[in-house]
Amino acid sequence: MKAKAVAVASNEPKESVLDIDVTSKPGEAAWLLTDLLGREMGQVVEESPGAFRIQPAGHAVQTMASMKLEPYRTLDEALAEIERFTRGTCRRAQPGDRDEEPAS
Repeated sequence: MKAKAVAVASNEPKESVLDIDVTSKPGEAAWLLTDLLGREMGQVVEESPGAFRIQPAGHAVQTMASMKLEPYRTLDEALAEIERFTRGTCRRAQPGDRDEEPAS
């Protein structure tokens, strides 16, 4: 007897997707992480050449609690880990991009 696949509706919330703006921190080897609502998510810091560490902040401390934060060889590798873990997108933003948005 063959088993049939059955779709079951669920009221459980789906995993959230977290898109993050990545902005270079002026004068430092660091990139600020901000969600699309402007909330601080932490930063990625180049501690030494070829050692990029993710440093969550704010609500991201809990969100990224079980994520690998160890040094990555490149900024892109660190951002790829954030994307993989959050199922979102890290997009590079230019400093001042958020300043141009009208105040509400």
